[in-house]
Amino acid sequence: MANNASAKKCIRQSERHRLHNRYYAKTTRNAIRDIRTTTDKKAAEERAPKVYAMIDKLAKIGLIHKNKASNLKSGIQVYINKLAYEKQPSGIGM
Repeated sequence: MANNASAKKCIRQSERHRLHNRYYAKTTRNAIRDIRTTTDKKAAEERAPKVYAMIDKLAKIGLIHKNKASNLKSGIQVYINKLAYEKQPSGIGM
């Protein structure tokens, strides 16, 4: 257990930081999930810039690696691009 003032302060700070980080990480995960479950391309495109900003902020403060942030953003964009093709009927087999 902490036995001096600086150690006690460090424990208090790390708990505050943990809660702060958990809030932002969970909020971002929920936003990503909402985009990936939507079937409306226009709605997904409107939400994408805000989610990209959230992901970039997590990478900036060090909660996720910059490559993971890039992979998440890329995956979201791939999903949005696929939404356009799912609604169009394919000419194959008609």
